[in-house]
Amino acid sequence: MKSDIIIIGGGAAGLMAAYGAASVLVSAGSDASVTLLEKMPRPGRKIMITGKGRCNFTNVKDWNEFSQHIRSNANFLKPAFFNLTPAKLVDWFEASGMPAVIERGDRAYPASYHSTDVIDTLVRACHGIGVKIQSDAEVASVSTDPFILTTTTGETWTCQRLIIASGGLSYPGTGSTGDGYRFASAAGHSITPLFPSLTALVPRGYKMTDVRGHIDRSTPMTKLGEKMKGIQLKNVGMQLLIEGTQAGSEFGDIDFTDGGIEGPIGFQLSRKAVKALINGSRVKLVVDLKAGVPLTELTARVKELWAEIDKDPRSRNLREKEKCRILLGKLMPWELIPGFVACNPGIMTLERKGRTDTKLWVNLPTIAKCLKEWTFDIDGYVGYERAVVTAGGVSNDDIIAKTLESRKVPGMYFCGEVLDADCDTGGYNLHIAFATGLLAGQSAAKSL
Repeated sequence: MKSDIIIIGGGAAGLMAAYGAASVLVSAGSDASVTLLEKMPRPGRKIMITGKGRCNFTNVKDWNEFSQHIRSNANFLKPAFFNLTPAKLVDWFEASGMPAVIERGDRAYPASYHSTDVIDTLVRACHGIGVKIQSDAEVASVSTDPFILTTTTGETWTCQRLIIASGGLSYPGTGSTGDGYRFASAAGHSITPLFPSLTALVPRGYKMTDVRGHIDRSTPMTKLGEKMKGIQLKNVGMQLLIEGTQAGSEFGDIDFTDGGIEGPIGFQLSRKAVKALINGSRVKLVVDLKAGVPLTELTARVKELWAEIDKDPRSRNLREKEKCRILLGKLMPWELIPGFVACNPGIMTLERKGRTDTKLWVNLPTIAKCLKEWTFDIDGYVGYERAVVTAGGVSNDDIIAKTLESRKVPGMYFCGEVLDADCDTGGYNLHIAFATGLLAGQSAAKSL
């Protein structure tokens, strides 16, 4: 089997690379062929689960703001970004028949909020311009000079230009099993250390395990984990401490899930946290439930609320523990109270005056302090099985940024998650996949 240009991988980067290559060839009046080989039964499996199925396909910030959300080498991605800016991408989808909407945080979604519309638009655009998409075609090996690809079924393909867009290691059920790293390494490229990013961080005592580091999401939860699971907190602050030193801070929303601490700001801090855990460092997350209120002011407010509860006739026959629960209910969502109390036992002190005489004291200053500094020791992280992206990848030093062609193997191109390029959550990663895909495809076609 032969094709002038072959793309390995039918995700966001691969589909856009195929479209970019074919569009250049058509414009030039060339009859050169473009073939996309996808190992899964249909392309775009990972796109389907993006944004919980709604597919936040880009973020329409300009470069100055967008680049602040790139966690690898931003300058390396600059040519791809300006070749396909977020505004251009939105326009392309709309011109291709998929209306888009822009939501809070400059996030762009298909107007239908169905990720399948993104996939269908990409596939339709590729077919419309002559791309051949072959599914259930898993490439087992790649040799260079010339390019010869062998599939797991024994088929052999040859090509003049090869684009590797096979993704990372995240969500292996979608077909991302790290094949591209293997192909790149075999061809002489360096691979920067790989680790899961934008993933759940697992607090101590949240899962029924003593393991540190990678903790599989399926690991059973403890009573604490069950108390916390399903709770969403909005407009809170969170600090990341590595060996006691602040390594990052964010403000926004967090989710407690069956994996651990997730949500937008949990994900933002997870990259540094995972890297630190892999290196054996001590990691903590400190949550500020009252980020807009200074500790002194909050302490005074807690004392005022306690005095009001104490004077309320309805509290006359209540025990201190019950009154404390009423107090906490005025300071946080009710569903959060069991987990907060379990994590912060110091908010109540049991004083024994004799064998049968005890008194429970509610420590109001401690409550205020815990509201401002709810500290979680982090023992581990959820791995590639549910991480949003893979950090690390084919070294930027081995790739020409303006074309995404390999410096080691002429005619070989890389794009998408296989690159050492990862970003924050919020449409940034998917945009980089589209942008690098388009640039790689166009560059490969122009070089024929």
